[in-house]
Amino acid sequence: MKRIVEYRKLLNVDRTVTLKDLKTIYRNAMKASHPDKFQGDDAGLAAAEEQSKSIIEAYHHLVSINPETIEQLKPEFTATISAATITDYKFVDGRLVIDFSNGSVYEFISVPKATYIKMVNADSPARFAKRHIFAAFPWRKTINQE
Repeated sequence: MKRIVEYRKLLNVDRTVTLKDLKTIYRNAMKASHPDKFQGDDAGLAAAEEQSKSIIEAYHHLVSINPETIEQLKPEFTATISAATITDYKFVDGRLVIDFSNGSVYEFISVPKATYIKMVNADSPARFAKRHIFAAFPWRKTINQE
């Protein structure tokens, strides 16, 4: 959640921002810090490139967790957690990344390390995830390897 807060602060948006507004804010932020504006100014160019990378990362992350995006992906997510099996999972900085047999990869945000440890030690990690993780934590689709 800390990363989400930082991204929202960077783009100056709140949690109720629509995808349309987010896109407009992103475009305006990119115009303001685009590296092409700093030709001839090496220090400004380097700073603009870093700022642009941060803005792009923030935008893509916020789009992936936006309620409109989640609503669009919900049928696919439901089908994945119902029919596909878990092929791999890892815990990275408070995020649980789960790979499924259909090639989908979902990231569950703000999962406590204790919950992850319980999942690892469970008789069936998949059953544990269905009962305690899938509906309890915010998620986003990260990639589809199909």
